[in-house]
Amino acid sequence: MPSMPSAFPRLSLLSLACCASLGLPAAHALDLKSADLRDHGTLGAKQVLNGFGCQGSDQSPQLAWSDPPAGTKSFVVTVYDPDAPTGSGWWHWIVYDIPADVHSLAAGVGTEGSAKLPAGAQQGRSDFGTLAFGGACPPAGDKPHRYVVTVHALKVDKLPVPAAPSGAMVGFMVHANALGSAQLTATYGR
Repeated sequence: MPSMPSAFPRLSLLSLACCASLGLPAAHALDLKSADLRDHGTLGAKQVLNGFGCQGSDQSPQLAWSDPPAGTKSFVVTVYDPDAPTGSGWWHWIVYDIPADVHSLAAGVGTEGSAKLPAGAQQGRSDFGTLAFGGACPPAGDKPHRYVVTVHALKVDKLPVPAAPSGAMVGFMVHANALGSAQLTATYGR
């Protein structure tokens, strides 16, 4: 019988290690839910902009999250449209410095100067130029756009950003300090 190639023992050990890891219980994963959004569903009129030819309630969605990673010191919530015809997508909402003991945002808290945000939480500047939630309003005739709602768990209490930061600035700092994230994606077209 011919001898096995020398790579075979390493490959077998690697295969066994991979198979054995499949039987291990999964680590806790951050989970995101919403009473207003269904993952892979269609946005309702509440989350549609009231302007630019769209007629909606322009209301930020209710969100709740659980099972944050160990060491989480704060959260950031973003709503982003990667399909916007801008070359860089469109930031609809940014809420940062959400304290680690807060695990939800009520519907409608995304208004400018909102007193309903959790203590210490701040809103970044959306691509509408406001410190508030801006609803969906893709160009008429475009394919339905994706609206990606993400909660990020961070290893810092506060993001080191200037006042009224852009979505891109918050995104950069989030990625530098992230411990985990969870997403819901809904679509909307007109």
